[in-house]
Amino acid sequence: MTNIAGYGEIQLFAGSGCPELAKRISDYIDVPLSPWEITKFPNENIWIKLNISVRGQDVYLIQSHTTPVHRNIMETLIAIDCFKRDSAGRITLVAPYLAYSQSDKKDQPRVPISARLLADMIEVAGTDRWMTLDLHAGQIQGFYKIPGDSLTTFHILIEYFKSKNLDNAVVVTPDLGFAKRGRNYAAELKVPLAFVEKRRIDNGVDREALTLIGSVEGKDVIIVDDLVDTAGSIMEAVDIVKAHGARDIYLSFAHAVLSDPAHERLRALPIKEMVCTDTIPIPEHKMLPNITILTVADLLGEVILRSHEGRSVGELFNE
Repeated sequence: MTNIAGYGEIQLFAGSGCPELAKRISDYIDVPLSPWEITKFPNENIWIKLNISVRGQDVYLIQSHTTPVHRNIMETLIAIDCFKRDSAGRITLVAPYLAYSQSDKKDQPRVPISARLLADMIEVAGTDRWMTLDLHAGQIQGFYKIPGDSLTTFHILIEYFKSKNLDNAVVVTPDLGFAKRGRNYAAELKVPLAFVEKRRIDNGVDREALTLIGSVEGKDVIIVDDLVDTAGSIMEAVDIVKAHGARDIYLSFAHAVLSDPAHERLRALPIKEMVCTDTIPIPEHKMLPNITILTVADLLGEVILRSHEGRSVGELFNE
């Protein structure tokens, strides 16, 4: 494996947030996971010890900010500090899912921009590069002064739906905020696009009216989004497309956050199939019989190899 960037060998470390995905990436690039110890003390402090030297090495920490979110964020920062103090040649955070990506702007008085704060902490800890998938808002890339790769699961999800040969389908976005990316889905699948519009009712009561822009009658519907958290927006979208005569309903998203009560809501919805990726591990008690999980291991593994060898990442997507 040639490394024209001038760093040592790849050292892969699996964080507590996505150990199974880290193992799949390890298998794909044929590099074993590096040994370390992560100790969580009774007072909730975290202690990390590397069982291998990373001096001069090209280190990749694979860590999703899943539940427990704040413990996994602190584990990320402490691990990076640990690599830095052992004189790693380069440190790359591979975060399939970054926490706080929905807090990307100051949209009301006296609130934080937490995505920017997280970016600052990751940089100050000593990270040299970062990688992530499907940021909730693209402008978060600008919060980082260090180079990074903002990747997407779009191609993985699209290829899956192409294989289903849905010849009478329409893509639907659950709100107008995802309209641009929804248009990309529709164009690639060569199907129409529809939107769910939420409109505030100005009558002194905090209510919203839902409107469907586009036709779904008699068609299979693919509702697309970047993540599912509590599934409130998805529940509304399913209800309105069903009311407008949709046939089979599919759900496509990258990140299965699935905060309560998402599991109960999704189980009760008339969805034929939910398709997501393994950026976030789904615990057994939240698994659903109609969920299909596609792996991002090959994508992230390929990007890690290209980063290590100093080759273009854009070539993967014909960019």
